[in-house]
Amino acid sequence: MAKIAFILLCHKDPLGVIAQAERLTATGDFVSIHFDARARAADFAQIRAALADNPSVTFARRRLKCGWGEWSLVGATLEAVRAAEAAFPRATHFYMLSGDCMPIKTAEFAHDFLDAEDVDYIESFDFFASDWIKTGMKEDRLIYRHWFNERNRKWWFYASYEWQKKLGLQRAVPADLEMMIGSQWWCLRRRTIEMLLAFINARPDVMRFFRSTWIPDETFFQTIVRHLVPDAEIRTRTLTFLMFSDYGMPLTFYNDQYDLLLAQDYLFARKISPDAVSLKARLAALWVATDAAFPISNEGRSLFHFLTGRGRIGRRFAPRFWETESSLGRERELMLVVCKKWHVAKRLVARVRDFAKIPVAEYLFHEANSPLPDLGGIQSSVEKRNRHRRALMRMLYDYHGTNRLVICLDPSAIELMRDFTSDRAQVRLLEIECDFTDEYLLGHARRVGLAGERTPREVADRLLPTIRYDLKFESDRIRDAHFTSLYRMRQSADIAENTRALAGFLGVPADVAHQIAAADHLFAD
Repeated sequence: MAKIAFILLCHKDPLGVIAQAERLTATGDFVSIHFDARARAADFAQIRAALADNPSVTFARRRLKCGWGEWSLVGATLEAVRAAEAAFPRATHFYMLSGDCMPIKTAEFAHDFLDAEDVDYIESFDFFASDWIKTGMKEDRLIYRHWFNERNRKWWFYASYEWQKKLGLQRAVPADLEMMIGSQWWCLRRRTIEMLLAFINARPDVMRFFRSTWIPDETFFQTIVRHLVPDAEIRTRTLTFLMFSDYGMPLTFYNDQYDLLLAQDYLFARKISPDAVSLKARLAALWVATDAAFPISNEGRSLFHFLTGRGRIGRRFAPRFWETESSLGRERELMLVVCKKWHVAKRLVARVRDFAKIPVAEYLFHEANSPLPDLGGIQSSVEKRNRHRRALMRMLYDYHGTNRLVICLDPSAIELMRDFTSDRAQVRLLEIECDFTDEYLLGHARRVGLAGERTPREVADRLLPTIRYDLKFESDRIRDAHFTSLYRMRQSADIAENTRALAGFLGVPADVAHQIAAADHLFAD
């Protein structure tokens, strides 16, 4: 079973640090503490004295004075990592935490989670290609040397930076490293930690480079782990739930957010408000609990972006009545018929309605005049239907008094498919593969505006391979999405094969599926 050595970086609240260390070690794990050398000596002495008899706690051998954006944060982390690696030979994972972090799952859940996959968890995105850095310096963090802290020695920081630019004192990134960036809150396996420590002992050039980069805690471990560990053994994510405002400040969680935190797909959360006494007490009790179940919805970030973004687009904060529930409903079934030839899908779903007695809606997210009941205006335009898609679907279920519904989608609507298949409802897809003659493709080109009635035939003929490839690309995207409940009907298949696909898709007996599949001229143009 996983045994975690928590790497705890802290600089205040000695009583909180003591409580956190005692809580984390109570379940058989370990803690290695680095307490900032800038903090009060009396606070550190209090922590040492309180934890002196706990064999599952160790301390960094050397305490550093830490500053935001400086190498000292990485140096402090390495000091605590070295102490943990030496003191706790039974530790299988090393998990970095701050004094502001609290568990949002049980220790039992965390251990099972880490046992499930033999991987490292660390955000590591391409430094130059990703948009991880939203504002401020990017490449200049690396190619110039930064010896001064921008927060407390601002003039020296920028003077040094500007002189290097004027004098052309750029430097190269170590040639064998692909620079990565990501959150500093990682969880690494023991063998990865051992490889990392061996690497930094063998590569003083890399250490010199990172010592004078700006904000190296976002690049050092992320780059070296990706250099040492195969991609297949890395999950590019953090296990600590944290969010930032548009200004780059970490959000703080309060007493009324307990249920929200437990629903996120993470093991810990940062930052918990010092005033959230009730939340801290509940989360502390949670860590040592057993047999707890966690229905994970993972909507924290999307809720935050939704709620903070509404005012910017002129929308009122109070939800409309149809927006109060985000899921279609766990008990409901949604069946998506995906077909480029809309007339074929419409013929099929008409027979589904007649023989399987399942309500259907045609291309409601694509076709303005798709037949729909009056639902209070939400159905009045394609734009509204797409914007309030789940609300619209819930209202259709209620209108028909059913938990089963069939709708048609164009194969280009891959994002709609992904959205619906991520819902708690039971969602299945049926892709109808049709044959496309040149004449049909030419007609399609005219319908979508790629060609007109007067387009010369030789020009249209040059378009046809591109259009055919575009249709194949849409079908390939559906396959590559790996939807779990995907069925296929093919124009070239026999009725028996298509009957089996329909029976599985609709969940109906074979004789009903056969009546639907055996329609004359189902695929006719």
